[in-house]
Parts: sequence; structure tokens; C-alpha cells
Amino acid sequence: MFDLIPSIYLINGKCVRLKRGDFATEKVISNNPLEIAQAFEDHGIRWLHLVDLDGARRGEPKNYHILEAITGYTNLKVDFTGGVSTDGDVLKTFEFGAAGITAATVAALHPDRFAQWILSYGREKINLAADTDPQHNKIKVKGWTKKTEIDLYDHIEYFYERGLKYLKCSDITRDGVMEGPNFEMYKEILRRFPNIRLAANGGVRNIDDFKKLVDIGVTAVVFGRAFYENIITLQDLDKFMAEYGQ
Repeated sequence: MFDLIPSIYLINGKCVRLKRGDFATEKVISNNPLEIAQAFEDHGIRWLHLVDLDGARRGEPKNYHILEAITGYTNLKVDFTGGVSTDGDVLKTFEFGAAGITAATVAALHPDRFAQWILSYGREKINLAADTDPQHNKIKVKGWTKKTEIDLYDHIEYFYERGLKYLKCSDITRDGVMEGPNFEMYKEILRRFPNIRLAANGGVRNIDDFKKLVDIGVTAVVFGRAFYENIITLQDLDKFMAEYGQ
């Protein structure tokens, strides 16, 4: 099964869009993230990627109230990310209804802690975000504002060997600019880690990109800007799901 996973990025409780993760490019899309989430649900979407950008910058989640509203008023499975760094954060996120969490910064800075989360909470609920600029293949954290010296493939391998099942990977140079996903990077990840469940993120332009990701073995795609600019429509999603299922 291939999952279409729309993303909602939050700043101050509002749905926003960024380019290449640059906060200076912030554009408010909607003051009502719940309304957007409900529209996705009405068209058969099962998962939502909810990104707390305030939390990512500050190191602890800030938009729990939006998570609670979406999980309370839809049946969407919400994958929450942004500032989740302690066991308390994980538990609180689940308490407010998240089906899973995706973590990037804590995995890079405290790998033993993140590996323990996989064991403690289960590999179905704990997802790794590995985000990079492929020019150097180094992991970026804190909402992509900080570069590390951690190699992308070494980073994935460390957690893959410790039971990681779900990976979301972003080529940050393609995020929000609709230049197409980095298909070659995703092929290489799947070649090295054949049992990983990989979600592609960044650069999606159209339904044909979805189809190509299916063909190379990616199991999910996270998308945003192309939808919010009406390049990919709800009707397009209906058509794709009718053909590929979800």
C-alpha cells in the first residue's frame, strides 16, 4: 500500500508554507488547520503529517492544541513532529491523540535516547526524519536551521540496525520549490536498507511524481506546496487513490 500524506506546517497555530525550510519565506495559507485536515479526510486521506515549526525552533512542542483539535474532530492518523525531545514530550503527544511521532533533532543529538524510544513505544509509532542537503549528505536539525557532521547513510544505518521501520527523508533543497523529488537519493536509500518503509518528502510537482515514487519502491509521499497552490487538487488525489489504493 502507498500512502499519500499531506503536511500541515504550523506557526502560531496557523497553517503556513516555507521554501527550503527558510522561515523568512513564511506565507500563511490558512488560519484554520482543522478545516484543511477535514477536507483531506473527506477525500479518503488516512494520514496527516503535522509539523510544529514553533516546537522545532524552540526544542519543545508548542501546538498541542492543534493536534488535539485535529485528532478530536477527524479520524485521521496524525504523525506529529517538531520539538519532540523527551519522554514527556512523546507521552504528551500520544495523550493529545497522535498515532505516531517523527523525530529528527533528538535522533541526531541523542541517538541512544531515540533508539530506546523505538524499543519502548514500538517501531510502529516512532519514525525517523533524516533531512539533508545532498551536496554534502550531512543531517540538518532544529527545523533545518542547524547542520551537523553526521552522514545521512551512517545515521539511517545506526537506527536501522536497532529496529527502525519508518523513515521520512527530505532533500531540503527541493522542499517547497516543486522541482521534483530526489529520486536517485531514494533509490540509494532503498538499495542500502531494503526493509525500510520510506516516505519521500520534498519537491513533489504532480501525480506523475507519485507514480514514479511507487515504481521505485517508496511506500509513502509527504506533500504540501503543490496542493496548496492548487497544482495537485483533491480530485487528483481521488483519481490516484482509485488507481493505486490507500
